[in-house]
Amino acid sequence: MVFLRVSETIMADTLLFTCLLLFLAAMQGVHAVDYAINDNTGNSGGGVRFRTEIGAQSSLQTMSSATDFIWDIFQQTNPSDRKNVPKVTLFIENGDGVAFAINNEIHVNANYLGNYTGDLRKEFNGVLYHEMTHIWQWNGNGQTPGGLIEGIADFVRLKANYIPSHWVKPGQGDRWDQGYDVTARFLEYCDGLRNGFVAELNKKMRSGYNAGFFVELLGKTVDQLWSDYKAKYGN
Repeated sequence: MVFLRVSETIMADTLLFTCLLLFLAAMQGVHAVDYAINDNTGNSGGGVRFRTEIGAQSSLQTMSSATDFIWDIFQQTNPSDRKNVPKVTLFIENGDGVAFAINNEIHVNANYLGNYTGDLRKEFNGVLYHEMTHIWQWNGNGQTPGGLIEGIADFVRLKANYIPSHWVKPGQGDRWDQGYDVTARFLEYCDGLRNGFVAELNKKMRSGYNAGFFVELLGKTVDQLWSDYKAKYGN
């Protein structure tokens, strides 16, 4: 009888464990993100360089790694804190500029890749981290200043250590919301004042934007913080 009781207990534990595994697998499937690439470059120089020096498989891996990194930066361990984005598609195409993100799509200009003279893989990964941030970040329902949106994307790129040589140094820039590297450096300063500041700021921008968010999180207006930042670096 004791043997039967032990067997029944083992069977019950095994069933419970199996159910738990199935539940976790189902949850992972619900929140999984699919990644796809559409290469429209034909035989252009940039397209050839993309395929030979970077490649589709590496790009897919970088998109996935960037997503995990961004969720970590934004402290979004709970899927309910994130945007519901089931699929992200990367388009490599012959166009203008560098890249842009729209409607869960990232469009990268192959002509830019073809003419880039530095470490192409590092630059490409940095561009992807920036654009993937646009996919996942909250924008205050369109109310957040564009410079701050771009600054957060470059802040993620900075934290991922994909900094190009042409970026400004800490303390440089004319306005806190100048965008891109200028604002990224400023946000790095703010994050140093309060660890996780950018994550908390992003969370507040889920439904709207108010410059008072800086006061709520750091106790000073954004203009005061910018003055302090400039003074720290002698500017």
